[in-house]
Formats: sequence, structure tokens, C-alpha cells
Amino acid sequence: MSELRKDPVTGRWVVIATERGKRPTDYASSEQRSESANCPFCEGSEHMTPPEVYAVRDQNTLPDTKGWNIRVVTNKFPALRPEGTLTHERRGIFERLDGIGAHEVIIETTGHFDYIQDRTNESLIRLIDTYRLRLEALMRDDRLMYAQLFKNKGELAGASLSHPHTQIIATPVVPKSVGDALNGSHSYFEAEKRCVFCDIIGEERKSGARIVYENDSFISFCPYASRFPFEMWLAPKRHKSNFISIDSAETAALADCLKITMKKLMASLGDPQYNIVLHTVPNAAAAGEFPVGMDDYYHYHFEIFPKLTKIAGFEWGTGIHINPTPPEDAAKFLQNAEI
Repeated sequence: MSELRKDPVTGRWVVIATERGKRPTDYASSEQRSESANCPFCEGSEHMTPPEVYAVRDQNTLPDTKGWNIRVVTNKFPALRPEGTLTHERRGIFERLDGIGAHEVIIETTGHFDYIQDRTNESLIRLIDTYRLRLEALMRDDRLMYAQLFKNKGELAGASLSHPHTQIIATPVVPKSVGDALNGSHSYFEAEKRCVFCDIIGEERKSGARIVYENDSFISFCPYASRFPFEMWLAPKRHKSNFISIDSAETAALADCLKITMKKLMASLGDPQYNIVLHTVPNAAAAGEFPVGMDDYYHYHFEIFPKLTKIAGFEWGTGIHINPTPPEDAAKFLQNAEI
């Protein structure tokens, strides 16, 4: 029988529609991959991108030449730009801001088909450290209230290039969905005097039914109120609100958890397209918009969304997602994957 489940962070409802009969084996897929010829992100094509703003390079190599391991450039077609003055205007009932922000592309590897699950832990440690450094750099700009780090893999997930890459878009406002999660976390903290994410992790570890993988410091699981089949969250077990504060030991543990989680996803579903997003606290400059104590009541985490179903009219109209595969079934399938 179908049921409605409520997300304890945002209060968002989802429908777990078991009558629709989507079993984990129904989602196996294989993404069509584009060739590396003329790829602007491959080594040797540095002239095809804007100048790099950061890179992990071999010694004695010059910017915008070969010899890099990770390369960060501004997006060639940015959603927002850092140049200019941030002005805020009201026109009757309407409100506008100039499109001030930042849009960076992190080219994760020189390998055109070198995906997360195939890389060494050392490579992923370098990537996670690059995430931290770029977010830290962008949040030094007091005009920028929030930085969204996200990874799109596959056309259905919004990627126009197959070469593995991550993007960061920094905005002069805190997105509403981020604000909703912060306010929901604060409401729970006010009522229970505990972090809602810490309690979620505690419940998941106690149950074990939705855990995908865990090590000493990180855990990945299919959340109780999963919006999508095989949706996963990946979070530090120790309470931590800001991803930028991750230390070297935690970086290594995150690299391990991310790699094993993605290996299980690929082993289970073939080669699904997906999105990965990071949720962390806003810039300190935005602290006045939310109840004090964000470091106490918020908990950074990654969310992983395989692109297995389509969002239709009911979801767009109500905000209530229909998930045909219970997260318990998805987690069990992932737990048993041979990697």
C-alpha cells in the first residue's frame, strides 16, 4: 500500500507509491557517452576554455598548459558574473538584483571517462580539497550569500559535456530551498535541543534498513522520505555545519565513502545519469537572515539523485514527489551490490 512520508528537515511530503511496482532491477541503464575528440576539458585543449583560476599541477608547468591534474576555470557561458556593483531595486510589487555572482567549472581529471567510482582515493582527496578551497575563496566576497556546488553527469542531468566536471554557482541571495532547510533545522533544534541531521543519522544507524555504506567518519543512506528512486544522502557522522571546515582526515574518509557509494550505484544500475549537490551553510554575511546558531542546528551533507524517473504535473503543481521504489528496497539492492 502506498504511503506519504514527511521529511523531518523541510517538512516536505513525498508519496512512496509501491503500487506502481518499480523494482530496483527495473532501472538498469547505460548512458551514451560522447567521444573525447574536440573536448575542451581534455588535456591539450586548455586554449578552448577561459583562463584557469586554480589548478593542481605538476611542478614546473605553466598555467593553461598541459601538466595539470585538476583545473578550475570560469564557465564560458556563466549564469552570473563577479564584475559590477550589486544593486537592489523594487518596481512596484517586483524586486530585482543585478546578476552578480560567480560560476566556476572544476575539471576533475584529465581522463575523459575517468569517473568517480574508477578513481584512486588520492585523486578524490585532491578533488575534495579543491572543492573546499574554491568555496572558501568565493565566500570571501561579502556580496555572495551562498555557493552551490553541484555535479551533473549525463544529458538528463543537465550535463552538456561527458568529461567529468563539477560546477559552483555563487549567488547574491540565499536560495529559498536552502532557507527552508535552515529554518526547518532550527525549528527542530528549538523543540528537541538536538541537530535533526544527527538524529536522522542516529535513526538510520539504529535501523540499518536504509544504509548504503559507512566508515568511521561518514555514512551514505537512502533517506526515509526519498523523493526519487535511489536518492542518497552522504553526511559526516560528527556534527559539522560548514563543509569548508573539513580537515584532512575527514577529507580522506569522505573520499572513501563517496567512491564506495558511487561504485555500488554503478554496480546496481549500470551507468545511470545523476546529479550530486552539496548542502552547506550560507556565507557568514547572510547570517542575519536566519536564526542565530547555524553551526549548532545545521549539518552539511551531499545529496545524490540518479535520473531514473521524470517529474510530471502533480510534482510541479504540489511539490509532492511520487517515488515508486521504497528507499528500504533501494538501499538493500545497493548494500548487496558486488563491487
